[in-house]
Amino acid sequence: MVKRELSAELAEKLNAFQDGVADEAERIVWELFPQKVLDLQALVTTIATTPTHPLHASQFSRAAVVTTPSIPSSSTHAPAAGSSKKRKLENGAEANGEAHEGKVKYLESVPENKQVTGEMEALRTEFEQLVSLVDKVKLWVNLKMPKVEDGDNFGVEVQEQVLAELHRAQDSGLNLLDGLKTYHLNRAKICSKLIKYPNLPDYAEALRRHDEKAFFAIRQNLVDLRSIYCVLMDILHKNITKIRAPKGNNREALY
Repeated sequence: MVKRELSAELAEKLNAFQDGVADEAERIVWELFPQKVLDLQALVTTIATTPTHPLHASQFSRAAVVTTPSIPSSSTHAPAAGSSKKRKLENGAEANGEAHEGKVKYLESVPENKQVTGEMEALRTEFEQLVSLVDKVKLWVNLKMPKVEDGDNFGVEVQEQVLAELHRAQDSGLNLLDGLKTYHLNRAKICSKLIKYPNLPDYAEALRRHDEKAFFAIRQNLVDLRSIYCVLMDILHKNITKIRAPKGNNREALY
């Protein structure tokens, strides 16, 4: 049986790769994470103290996303059963959500809330960056783990705890990203009801409240992001010696 080993050329390339991983991770830990904490804290403070900031509580627009139709008279009625699914007026023009000539004009569509979706797009970039940065640090910590052997494993335990915290941070970022999808799915359900029953103003109010909740959730997500970066920075800085050299010189302390 032939025992195979890495060639000198491959070993050199792998070492260079690992050195690059370590350099990038150290830069993230000592430069990017601290800067993220400061930047997000500054943003959170600015939002709270600047009434003109787009994310300040006073800036949310409660203007109706759609105008629900009113029923002008008893002659107003919904289309009879078996009528066109598109709910057209008698003249063939498609309805658009208001009372007109004694008929209820039905909504063709409900527009997006640009105020919310615009801020969500900026937030999505932050979530993706968190997941990416944490992934690079996780790789570095994993590569720093020594081979499995008996004794002197305290440093390895520290590395495992750090990795667990990194995993939690990455999961949090992915969950926040998933929350953006959930917002659109839930909004679509409300919009479908609003299109189907445009003469029920409660659906329009439910839509406004749904968007309002999302608007305030964006601000809370920024606070959560700051806290995630702050916790990661703290645990990495406090345990950096064991992360870099888990075995260290522990034996020397015994003598």
